[in-house]
Amino acid sequence: MSESAYATTTRAALHTIAAHILARKRFGVSGRFGLRAGPGGIATPSFGDAPETIRLVEAGLIREVGGTCTRMSVDGSTLRELAAFTDADLDEPFSCGPDTPPLGPVDVAFRLATHTVIEIADWFALAWRVLDDVLTSLPGDAEVATIQLWPEHFDAATTVTMPSGERVNLGVSPGDDYLDEPYAYVGPWGERRGDPAFWNAPFGAARPRSQVGTVEGVVDFLGTGLRLATAG
Repeated sequence: MSESAYATTTRAALHTIAAHILARKRFGVSGRFGLRAGPGGIATPSFGDAPETIRLVEAGLIREVGGTCTRMSVDGSTLRELAAFTDADLDEPFSCGPDTPPLGPVDVAFRLATHTVIEIADWFALAWRVLDDVLTSLPGDAEVATIQLWPEHFDAATTVTMPSGERVNLGVSPGDDYLDEPYAYVGPWGERRGDPAFWNAPFGAARPRSQVGTVEGVVDFLGTGLRLATAG
């Protein structure tokens, strides 16, 4: 298996675990399934009375309930074993949207490329930095949705609604069927204004990490897209 194919397999595995372990468990307790970038990985917000947090870090799954922390390896474990560890119910119907990843074979062990896990974790951590930077420059009366790591599409995103009514999605993806490498994107809900060449994607505009990989580069791209989409 080539390194790129292995990376794609690891990304798909993380997507499945994010949806069917972290999001599924949070939803079963709280009715909400949005996730966050966590220290070195992906995490649920705290939920439940204890409270509880589940974190995916490199090749490990960490469960924090009240003052107790337990952990297990993801590499070499099956989805059924991870679900048992977190008390996530794989038999209960669960959907986080039309593109929720399938459960797949729940008794086949995951094999992860550790460097890809770290790469994806770093890209999601960058997402929060750049989105926070872009959002702090908005006028105070702009409405901003809480930044979420959405388990359906496995991306970190927010929606900005300007006082004039224009709505724009801003986000960062680790790669998907549209573009295999990590990328940032701008998705206007309405008119795409300005240079038509900027809008190079079916949903608006996208730039791969190889073009805008620094914090400053992603901030500039997202900020430019937001200005173009809300100008006029």
